[in-house]
Amino acid sequence: LSNSSSTVDIVEAQSKYGFFGWNLWRQPIGFLVFLISSLAECERLPFDLPEAEEELVAGYQTEYSGIKYGLFYLVSYLNLLVSSLFVTVLYLGGWNLSIPYISFFGFFQMNKMVGILEMTMSIFITLTKAYLFLFISITIRWTLPRMRMDQLLNLGWKFLLPISLGNLLLTTSSQLVSL
Repeated sequence: LSNSSSTVDIVEAQSKYGFFGWNLWRQPIGFLVFLISSLAECERLPFDLPEAEEELVAGYQTEYSGIKYGLFYLVSYLNLLVSSLFVTVLYLGGWNLSIPYISFFGFFQMNKMVGILEMTMSIFITLTKAYLFLFISITIRWTLPRMRMDQLLNLGWKFLLPISLGNLLLTTSSQLVSL
């Protein structure tokens, strides 16, 4: 929809129309497929089949202790943070505030301060949107039951793949018609 694979161009294309220009509203099917796929990739519940701590007596839960065990969980949450940053950039407008505001420092011709403030606000906005997705992922972990391996494979191959291919076909055909 942004006619580019560059993340900067994707965020700028979403900023044209403010809050309603986000790809979340323009591609809700793609967002849901990406959300489910990112949860499965991060091995969060209900998709934590390889590392189901409660049922397994093998793997890194019993083999490692101390700092190695802690690093496995740190990497798991780091993977979740990167996934939420991808959701923020691709679907939630990235570092743009998406609501109009008036810069206080622009009135007093403080150009250096404006640049520093805008960069700080952009980082804060991106992290806030990413933490919102982290909160959603952690809440989903607490509420959904675990799936069996065959259910996960059926979900991925028989449901998500056809839906995503159909969404891709609809999106490209609508882009070709608009040209």
